[in-house]
Amino acid sequence: MTKKNALSAIVVIIVPFAGLLLACLGQDAPAGNGPANPPSGISAPQFLPDELAQREKWEDFLGTAEIVGSKQMSGSEAVTSPWVLTLKKGDVTHRALWKNAQGRMGGFWEGWNYEIAAYLLDKHLGLGLVPPTVERRFQGDKGSCQYWVDDCMSLRDREQKKIKMPLAKVFNWNRATYLQRLWDNLIANRMILIDHSRSFRTSARFTKGLLYTANSPQGPKLMSELPRAVVDKVKALDFAAIRSAVGDTLSDDEINAVLIRRELILKEIDRLVKATGENKVFY
Repeated sequence: MTKKNALSAIVVIIVPFAGLLLACLGQDAPAGNGPANPPSGISAPQFLPDELAQREKWEDFLGTAEIVGSKQMSGSEAVTSPWVLTLKKGDVTHRALWKNAQGRMGGFWEGWNYEIAAYLLDKHLGLGLVPPTVERRFQGDKGSCQYWVDDCMSLRDREQKKIKMPLAKVFNWNRATYLQRLWDNLIANRMILIDHSRSFRTSARFTKGLLYTANSPQGPKLMSELPRAVVDKVKALDFAAIRSAVGDTLSDDEINAVLIRRELILKEIDRLVKATGENKVFY
């Protein structure tokens, strides 16, 4: 599942470091005078269709491949001290990110099970944002094992290096940003598409309002344009559907918190539709 082609197509920029707090996809790129918009209905997922078709293969690989190398990450860019595993099965060798963070760490509640829940819910909704993630034992402990995403640049690095967004990528960048906001609003994530160990919060802070709205503290962060098919799947979510998708990776309270945020999301989308029209919001 290579990323060079995917990133050149959709420019959702992430980095393979669990616990690394990036600047979020917070601002829409300026519209500029780039090429024409792609045909209606084209989404901007993190992975391309041919890569999504291989997810089950990579799930099996992550869960059964031999561990031929390992290195623990440390420092400020790896607050949960995950491990980078080198996995080999047949003639295929690839890295994976393994973590077993659980409980309160550095003032935050962490749970490696949320990494798996995020992947499973992503699959259920057809988003294509989260890399394949499975449960796997390492050194006798259970944890999450996630496909390592190569050839990526973090948004923070791009900003520090002052790399300008190519005009040809602006349209998909903006759509990817809106989709990221929908996803993070739903699961109360903290901005990183490959790091979900602090997601699925249940406190009032994460159930009374959304992370991304017109009233966000840093300024308006709207879900301005969204795939209609994804919104329809969000509308169809209920307790049974989520439980079926994520298994026992979430508690009843965590599932109910997702459903509360679902209602808030749909209200916000309705507000956008009334303000700008259905054709402006959905594609």
